Amino acid sequence: MEKLKSIAKDTVIYGMSSIVGRFLNYLLVPLYTAKLSAASGGYGIITNIYAYVALVLVLLTFGMETTYFRFTNKTHTDSETVYGTTLISVGTVSLLFAMTVLCFLQPISTLMGYSEHPSYVGVMAVTVAIDAFLCIPFAHLRQQKKALKFALLKLLNIIVSILLNVIYFAVMDGNDVGYAFYINLVCTVMLALCLVTEYATFRWKLDRQLLKNMLSYSWPILILGIAGILNQTADKMLFPYIYPGSDMHEQLGIYGAASKIAMIMAMITQAFRFAYEPIVFAGVKDKDQHEMYTKAMKYFIIFTLLAYLMVMGYMDILRYIIGRDYWSGLNVVPIVMAAEIMMGIYFNLSFWYKIIDKTIWGAIFSGLGCAVLLLVNILFVPRYGYLACAWGGFAGYGVAMVASYVVGQKYYPLNYPLKDIAFYIVIAAIFTFAMFGTHHELPLLGSLCVNTLLILLFIAIIVHRDLPLKSLPVIGKHFNK
Repeated sequence: MEKLKSIAKDTVIYGMSSIVGRFLNYLLVPLYTAKLSAASGGYGIITNIYAYVALVLVLLTFGMETTYFRFTNKTHTDSETVYGTTLISVGTVSLLFAMTVLCFLQPISTLMGYSEHPSYVGVMAVTVAIDAFLCIPFAHLRQQKKALKFALLKLLNIIVSILLNVIYFAVMDGNDVGYAFYINLVCTVMLALCLVTEYATFRWKLDRQLLKNMLSYSWPILILGIAGILNQTADKMLFPYIYPGSDMHEQLGIYGAASKIAMIMAMITQAFRFAYEPIVFAGVKDKDQHEMYTKAMKYFIIFTLLAYLMVMGYMDILRYIIGRDYWSGLNVVPIVMAAEIMMGIYFNLSFWYKIIDKTIWGAIFSGLGCAVLLLVNILFVPRYGYLACAWGGFAGYGVAMVASYVVGQKYYPLNYPLKDIAFYIVIAAIFTFAMFGTHHELPLLGSLCVNTLLILLFIAIIVHRDLPLKSLPVIGKHFNK
């Protein structure tokens, strides 16, 4: 129970920085979609290039974040040597990547479809190389339980980015999409300066044998990461190549903007991961660890379903996050959110093979999910457009999630409370259909009132079944008098 409290506390800090940060970052979505019309394809370019960035970031870190946590908590390993070896290896790979892209900038830009704007590719290559290097100091902060510093730096980066974007796009009335990438580079450099104490005050030592052992652990995680990130970004990278219309950037921009509304699930999953991962590896041998895994899964699903209902219930308000000419893509939001929930469940399930050092299974599951996603996209995007992208992600995560659970129960069986989880899923599904029904039958105010009552009822069910008020801090004191 103490570990769950620790996870909850750190998740609040990481979650607040993630949720507040993502919310602040959302301010860029209405800004971009207001200044860059759907027809201009500007937001489609942003969506496309950032999809490549996400994939490259996984390649440049090559699983060393998770590997760092694992080896730091192994016996007979010096944590400072592990940190130095990790930082030097990731930094070297990142530097070589940036130099290679800059040397072959024009052919790479042409291949990506940006022959007239190679600066977009060059700037983002340098930016992602620095970001990859900084992932390790940020992992070090998490390992040292410096959640507050981690959160403040993340928020600082986002706030400065928003201010610079507002100055250019709103105050100066600019509309050059390239400035979104230039501003990103400026903020990344600023972050590197803020983290200088995390990589300039330790002993720079590369242990070759240690690196060899770490790479044997990390390479399946790299494959897992590639497949995992492709599940999130492959549709956005492939879309310009497989969509038959000449308006591919316009359609991609609509899909990318609408999907932003669904990203609340990514925030919750990310916040949970930041708090959960170090604790799991630190307490591998604890007796109560199995119970902690199953309870964490249950509460994760409960609160992501609550978030799902809140987004569905207030969609008529949340749609104003994006410009009106992007609203045609809102039909993908429930599909993308459901896919994100399954991704979060898959992440929770993934610890069994990390703990027993069988990370190859993660590569297999993620690869399988990625193959399903690619197949759905290739077969159906030419006919159904970006709607097939959303269903592809849903199918890919669903397959990976089920496969991980089935195999995991054989190698590392855990008694998950499946009946309780199923109960909440059924209730959330019923409430979602009720919300869709009232949306068509009632005026806006009436629909919002009904949706609010349904959300409050879902919260009441949670409190009654699994979160009694008397067990909560502060509030519980009044019930125990």
